[in-house]
Amino acid sequence: MDKSGASGPARPDGCAVDGDGVGDRRAQDRFRTVCRVARVKRAHDVGLWRVRNLSNSGTMLAADVDMSVGERIEIAFSETIRVEGIIAWIKQGRCGVAFDAPVDAAALLRRLGDEQRAEDYRALRLPIECEARVVLSDGTRPIDLIDLSQQGAGYSYGAILEPGTELDLLLRGGALQRRAIVRWSQGARGGLWFTVPLDRADLESVLRFRP
Repeated sequence: MDKSGASGPARPDGCAVDGDGVGDRRAQDRFRTVCRVARVKRAHDVGLWRVRNLSNSGTMLAADVDMSVGERIEIAFSETIRVEGIIAWIKQGRCGVAFDAPVDAAALLRRLGDEQRAEDYRALRLPIECEARVVLSDGTRPIDLIDLSQQGAGYSYGAILEPGTELDLLLRGGALQRRAIVRWSQGARGGLWFTVPLDRADLESVLRFRP
């Protein structure tokens, strides 16, 4: 991990101490969001990272992946709310991102809350395009995953899987396994729901799922 440009230590309240020493002045404008996840798109990767805090001018993210100061990223807080910015500093699995344009952080969080309470809310998904394996009552077969979230996956399969079918999904060569239920299917396409959600840390990089 590139440590160049790293800031001083994080504040006890979770706010970043900016490299220019103005962390205390900005602390009152930051919102702690330690339970929120964002989809971070990079030049050759995409993953779910934890949002530690948010301000009008930037955010602090956490992920155990290689990253570089000056790297451009797109942050999707939901499927409808996206911002772009540059990684300004990195320290111990966290990074500070400066937005290209300021946002109204309070209004953004309110909007995210409204979206999560909506009946048609869907958790953030990762475009994955990788092969996994399904364990059915009559054997184990390959299945192509189209997208992946903590709660489930979209797939393409060579046969019709009836809604309600229970199966085991083997990811990353079997290193990661989840019991899943076919939630819907239409021809070869369908969606799986995991009885136990994936850990966010498992989804920090889609590259981990590719050969």
